Amino acid sequence: MAQDTTRLRRLLADESGTCCDADVDARLDALASLTEQMPETYETDSAVLKTLGNETRYRIVRLLVAADGELCVCEITPLFDVSESAVSHALSDLTEAGLLSRRKSGTWRYYQTTPRAEKLVAALDATRGGDE
Repeated sequence: MAQDTTRLRRLLADESGTCCDADVDARLDALASLTEQMPETYETDSAVLKTLGNETRYRIVRLLVAADGELCVCEITPLFDVSESAVSHALSDLTEAGLLSRRKSGTWRYYQTTPRAEKLVAALDATRGGDE
């Protein structure tokens, strides 16, 4: 499929006053090299961000970061206005995404955040800065 470069050609012409096929090709090559710099884990990263995109899952991660340790599922569930199975499903999704670790002790399951989750929450907090 051929690329439509009409708008790119107009941008380059606006920026430099002229534009030829070589200019378009050079810019496309430069842009293509940027995609080569993307980490190979971008699909995993995207899945992690998608997992955090759900309000219940995000709030669970926030709760566990604030807890600064592990909590039993029986301590987490009453804090959310969703079904017990929805909390369990959210915990499973977060664990599968690598944001929580799970430990079973008898009939009890305990969850805590992973270093990746803690860094993501800290990064989100840092982006707010003084804008609030």
